[in-house]
Amino acid sequence: MKQYLEMCQFVLEKGQDRADRTGTGTRGVFGYQTRFDLSEGFPLLTTKKVHFPSLAKELLWFVSGDTNIKWLVDNKVRIWNEWPYQTYTQSEAYQGETLEEFVDKIRSDAQFAQEHGDLGPVYGKQWRDFEGIDQLEKVVDSIRNNPFSRRHIVSAWNPSQVDDMALPPCHAFMQFYVSTDGKLSLQLYQRSADLFLGVPFNIASYALLTHMVAKVCDLEVGEFVHTFGDLHIYNDHRDAIQTQLARDPRPLPTLVIHGNQKEITDFKFEDFEIIGYDPHPLIKAKVSV
Repeated sequence: MKQYLEMCQFVLEKGQDRADRTGTGTRGVFGYQTRFDLSEGFPLLTTKKVHFPSLAKELLWFVSGDTNIKWLVDNKVRIWNEWPYQTYTQSEAYQGETLEEFVDKIRSDAQFAQEHGDLGPVYGKQWRDFEGIDQLEKVVDSIRNNPFSRRHIVSAWNPSQVDDMALPPCHAFMQFYVSTDGKLSLQLYQRSADLFLGVPFNIASYALLTHMVAKVCDLEVGEFVHTFGDLHIYNDHRDAIQTQLARDPRPLPTLVIHGNQKEITDFKFEDFEIIGYDPHPLIKAKVSV
């Protein structure tokens, strides 16, 4: 994962300091690209521990088409909790609950979860029902039946619904590519990228999606190509980035997918196994909402 550290160094050296929506402030650049050969190992960051179960379960949640955090909360995934909580604190129903109390209510009260746990038409909705089109099913069918098409595209950015989303999609647009030697690659365009907290998850998540689609399409994996728009380091993450830069990358782990999945919805978390993951310790940091 030397590519990740080089990207961090580039942003620190070449970036501009700017104000941002969250009020935290960032140092960032516009436009950057990294490439990961998935045959060389699974790109799970080793200069800090990345929680694979959270990113894998989040991806399965996207694939299912769900947009309510209830399933994530029930499966001990905290990634999305802050956004519906922020909305809840602005509602008449808010009674001063802390984030932890809000999450407990989501877990224990199905009616409360239905009313206050939905994020609006975010990723899962767009992937599986973009104005009535199941983009994910359509792209899998297209890869199987017309592999060399240049139209293997899934968009999470829906202008007609973006204002109804708790968070407009950061990883906004992806395109699959089948090479003549039977390898599937995926390029992601990410309009906004939190380099310390978000990007390591995004790299591993879309690498995992590439493996999943390749398996149900009977292909080998090729590359994950990650293209960025606004790539930034939040000001309160700079020390954490420097800690990572002082660490030497370790060998990448291997991903094994057990089972004989035929469709993209056949995967379960228990099907995934990460072998040989030996990262440096976790580095904690605050998410900016």
